[in-house]
Amino acid sequence: MSDTDRWHEWTASVTSVKRIGGAPFAVGSRVVIRQPKFPPALWRLTAIEPGRSFTWISRGPGLRVVARHWVEPTAAGSRATLSLDLQGILGGLFGRMTRAITERYLAFEASGLKARSERPGFRHDAGEA
Repeated sequence: MSDTDRWHEWTASVTSVKRIGGAPFAVGSRVVIRQPKFPPALWRLTAIEPGRSFTWISRGPGLRVVARHWVEPTAAGSRATLSLDLQGILGGLFGRMTRAITERYLAFEASGLKARSERPGFRHDAGEA
């Protein structure tokens, strides 16, 4: 999951992810994500636990979006969880307006990540969440 530069390869919900200034994927780094039907969004990485999870935040007027991505071991392998928390005075309104597309995009991301992770020959790099 933390190989964000390649998200567009496995989910139809992302057309590109660009790290600003070529910074490594670390707390404080910023990326611009482009998604169909949404304007480009600037995200700042706020927390990372290598190989387990990361959290980033995107802000707009009256809106703060917190996205969390984490992986946990299970008896059968692992489980990835993706979450969005829309905050601020416009968080509820924006969430209601974009609910259908947001749920569709999260489903794309979950199924794409599952397919990528289960693909024969997929190489898990150390530190990748």
